[in-house]
Amino acid sequence: MPTEIYVDGASAGNPGLSGIGIFIKHEGKAESFSIPIGMHTNQEAEFLALIEGMKLCAKRGYQSVSFRTDSDIVERAAEFEMVKNKTFHPYVEEIIRLKAAFPLFFIKWIPGKQNQKADHLAKEAIRLNDKNEISINGHPNDEVNKHEKER
Repeated sequence: MPTEIYVDGASAGNPGLSGIGIFIKHEGKAESFSIPIGMHTNQEAEFLALIEGMKLCAKRGYQSVSFRTDSDIVERAAEFEMVKNKTFHPYVEEIIRLKAAFPLFFIKWIPGKQNQKADHLAKEAIRLNDKNEISINGHPNDEVNKHEKER
């Protein structure tokens, strides 16, 4: 059974302070991530949510992944490996590169109502921009945050 990953990006303004939410269901366990990403447009945040979700899954060695997004542009770009707007070309190139890590890669558009967990995590991440912290499973991740602050 594929690992299910729900991703969402949010922005307080367009562009504005942004965040991404990632909710992973793998073998009966769930993980949630709220990651602040600074100033971006909402669509950039949506792309970055997928990219960061793919990176997390690749690090964990997941072989079969099924992503869910409420962004139709991100779903189409990942599915067809192209996008008309040149602004998003670097994101699509990164998605194509990351897809190679997964023998089975699926992505599906879902209505926002079915993506509320990732949406909540993304909105929480916007608030974390001021703190320069990442929240994992609802708690600040000291190891990750220490690394981020040293950069």
